[in-house]
Amino acid sequence: MQSPAFWWTAPDRPALPARLLAPASALWAMGGRLRELGARPFRPPVPTLCIGNLTAGGAGKTPMVAHLATLLEAQAPHIVLKGHGGRLGRAAPHRVELGADGPEAVGDEALLHAATAPTWVSRDRAAGLRAAAAAGAGALLLDDGMQNPHLDPHARIVMVDAGQGFGNGRLIPAGPLREPVARGLARADLAVLVGAPAARASCRGQWPALEALNAEGRLMEARLRPLETGLPLEGAPVVAFAGIGRPEKFFETLREMGAELRLTEAFPDHHVYPDAVLDRLLRRARAEGALVVTTEKDAVRLPPRFRAEVMALPVRLTPVDAAPLDRVLKRLFSAA
Repeated sequence: MQSPAFWWTAPDRPALPARLLAPASALWAMGGRLRELGARPFRPPVPTLCIGNLTAGGAGKTPMVAHLATLLEAQAPHIVLKGHGGRLGRAAPHRVELGADGPEAVGDEALLHAATAPTWVSRDRAAGLRAAAAAGAGALLLDDGMQNPHLDPHARIVMVDAGQGFGNGRLIPAGPLREPVARGLARADLAVLVGAPAARASCRGQWPALEALNAEGRLMEARLRPLETGLPLEGAPVVAFAGIGRPEKFFETLREMGAELRLTEAFPDHHVYPDAVLDRLLRRARAEGALVVTTEKDAVRLPPRFRAEVMALPVRLTPVDAAPLDRVLKRLFSAA
């Protein structure tokens, strides 16, 4: 499901549904505290970075994990995630096999990660971390799990989408927050603010907690930049679709590249596309003489017969100033 619009209103002007759902948010907070009672967090035997966020939905975790896997190549990193939407990893950790496992088995994000580093899907994240360490990982990258009280990673990185920030600042279901902003950022070794320069400046101005992190050297700003695809998009007519945390972020990237968007369609995160929907998009593109473009994450979920007709646009995370991340990594691996 897509998040409700009232989640993303200004914190100082909460919509009526947010106010009405305040008691339910209090129950959510209570549930989180109850989960922590009696928990004995697992500390992995090798340096482990948890890449998470404080809000429901996407905030750039997948490209950040890929960036870290590249930076830590010498440490033989393995990636561990739940494998949203996949059937494997439920009973025991499963190491993803490219070419053998599909999105229905391990989820879309796992397939993207497996092209970068050895990747494990495991509903029990602690078991997945143990399996990866036993298989020879010299570093562990945990995709999500920031709010899991049963895990004790060596460092926590919080991803923040500059275009949305922390929404209306309220907990689920009154807002998008999985936990209070102050509590989450206090546990973070680093926050990564992702977006265009104007969006980053606006987000920092709206959330003083981010400015405080910046003053402490615990904030890194970054952008998502498209890789060279070999197909010029500047001035090209494009039919674009995406089923990610915030599809508009992808559409804006295409606009920045100069694409002429004839149609944009947003779908829920991890959406499974029926053939009828894809046929409709292709017919519209042919009528417009347009390219059909989607994200890498969406492309791995497409049925085989559509993959040759849909262009996947890969993006990579690019730090504005990598010094805050370098300090975290230096501390983590010099102590290992």
